[in-house]
Amino acid sequence: MKTDIFDYDLPEKLIARYPAKERDQSRLLVLDRQTGQLSNHIFTEIIHYIEAGDLVVFNNSRVMAARLFGQKSTGAKLEFLIEKIIDDQIFISHIRANKALKIGSEILIADVPAQVLNKQNGLYMLKLHDSDVWQLMNLHGHIPLPPYMKRQDESFDAERYQTVYSKLLGSVAAPTAGLHFTQALLKAIREKGAETAYVTLHVGSGTFKPIQAENIYEHVMHSELINVPSSICELVRKTKANGKRVIAVGTTSVRSLESAAQSGEIKPFYGESDIFIYPGKNFHVVDAMVTNFHLPKSTLIMLVSAFASTDMIKQAYRHAIDDNYHFYSYGDAMFIY
Repeated sequence: MKTDIFDYDLPEKLIARYPAKERDQSRLLVLDRQTGQLSNHIFTEIIHYIEAGDLVVFNNSRVMAARLFGQKSTGAKLEFLIEKIIDDQIFISHIRANKALKIGSEILIADVPAQVLNKQNGLYMLKLHDSDVWQLMNLHGHIPLPPYMKRQDESFDAERYQTVYSKLLGSVAAPTAGLHFTQALLKAIREKGAETAYVTLHVGSGTFKPIQAENIYEHVMHSELINVPSSICELVRKTKANGKRVIAVGTTSVRSLESAAQSGEIKPFYGESDIFIYPGKNFHVVDAMVTNFHLPKSTLIMLVSAFASTDMIKQAYRHAIDDNYHFYSYGDAMFIY
């Protein structure tokens, strides 16, 4: 399957560099995947598409202040994007520098001394001296906004680039479909008789990486840490037994649930998953999803194309572009059912 199938042209003006004034007042494009019908809404109107007995699953991962700045012993500037925490002192990071760092070299991250332990697959393993990586991020870190926003983080991003239900630090990017939900909307969902539940997927920087391979089958998928506890599996089974739907909020929730159900039956899952969902793959759990508009040639646009169809998603994206929807992390949303 050719990667170019999932390409499209997006006017620069439609890339959302800032969030909507109110979370739940962004726009919502609803796609009925049985008929292909599209309809335009405000996000709060998603409540009309959620029914009593449905299970709405969210990703409760929280974005780390993972972008930091520092320097070499020579004074040359460095920029860090922490990808994964090993323990309180050791972590894996991307590093932007004028030259590659030498293994064993001493550097400063903010004003904290650190050592370069090794390098693998373009990522560095670093160790802080007499400091804590969590405290380092808390004191000196910046919210790592996606590159396409083309701006530095601002004070409001610390709150707006988190979901209102985020809990567990570990992501370098927000599970963006969840950014549209408010506490009032979550309450309205529960009052309607639907259940809410939370899985965890810590989003890595690979989520922004377009596929470089000409054929998607040649793509090596990045892995991310997922936790789907037994309580969620029980809720999924109960929902299905009652003939109701599992609604995943975001592709990260989709990947979490489907990772736990690759055998065909959902089971507790904790660990790294590199699940790659593209057209032709089956969905064992998810019946409907909330999602934002995704980058061309990304694994995420392939996932939503697998859920609806490639033709339906192309039609939906054309409609969104023609109707001036905003795209990507701070952009508008879709509901696909």
